[in-house]
Amino acid sequence: MRIDLHAHSTASDGTDSPAELVRAAAAAGLDVVALTDHDTVAGHDEALAALPPGLTLVTGTEFSCRLGGVSLHMLGYLFDPAEPVLARERELLRDDRVPRARRMVELLRESGVEIDFERVRELAGPDGSIGRPHIATAMVEAGVVATVSDAFTPEWIGDGGRAHTGKHELDAVEAVRRIHAAGGVAVFAHPFAASRGPIVTEADLAALAEAGLDGVEVDHLDHDPATRDRLRSLAKELDLLPTGSSDYHGARKAAALGDCTTDPAVYEALVARATGARPATTAADLPQGAEHPA
Repeated sequence: MRIDLHAHSTASDGTDSPAELVRAAAAAGLDVVALTDHDTVAGHDEALAALPPGLTLVTGTEFSCRLGGVSLHMLGYLFDPAEPVLARERELLRDDRVPRARRMVELLRESGVEIDFERVRELAGPDGSIGRPHIATAMVEAGVVATVSDAFTPEWIGDGGRAHTGKHELDAVEAVRRIHAAGGVAVFAHPFAASRGPIVTEADLAALAEAGLDGVEVDHLDHDPATRDRLRSLAKELDLLPTGSSDYHGARKAAALGDCTTDPAVYEALVARATGARPATTAADLPQGAEHPA
């Protein structure tokens, strides 16, 4: 089995619609793909309706979190989308994205960068959860930077950058607890991706494990071989399930579906822990309560 547990669609900052993403996953030879858009489950209905025969969909969300002053992402899989506490948290996270993006555009314009917020909103699409990649894309269009990645630096919109603005984030320990309370499983996304900005310490990872974290994303393109070896050792020491994922964003990033994958035994262990939802193969399998984008 080929299993990719981290992918994004136009419901957040990917360039493939949810339907296009699942078709691309099947074409890439995947058996299982997880749709984990930022702070939303809005793409799940469309993805399942278009699910090709032989492909299994794992429903999930990548939650914006913070621990010890460090921003991080927590993947929540197979939770009940109708569970009210976590649904409210997703709403808070999504609602904060628009004023945050507007302020970042204002700061860029004050620095002489001629981009327009309405263009950023247009790039996010009518159903998209607006975020920094859309601002970065507008910067590429304006000729300010050569690539989306070039915008994520201290000079521009990277963490701590001159045009960076903070956003509402869940406490990471609380995120693990809320994902579990909704019947899901929690996996720390790309925890040692230092190229993205400040990262947590090994002690922080141990604290999350103590709080009930289920797994850690080990095989990821932002982790070099030495980092993967270190994380794999830590996962074993802390009894965390080691996953692998592409973190696919379509044309917005270089990663291709299936570039990194999860061992089938690890996948089965994750699924066995979930009580909120099950992996889906038909429309009847999709959990009820998926929200529509604001």
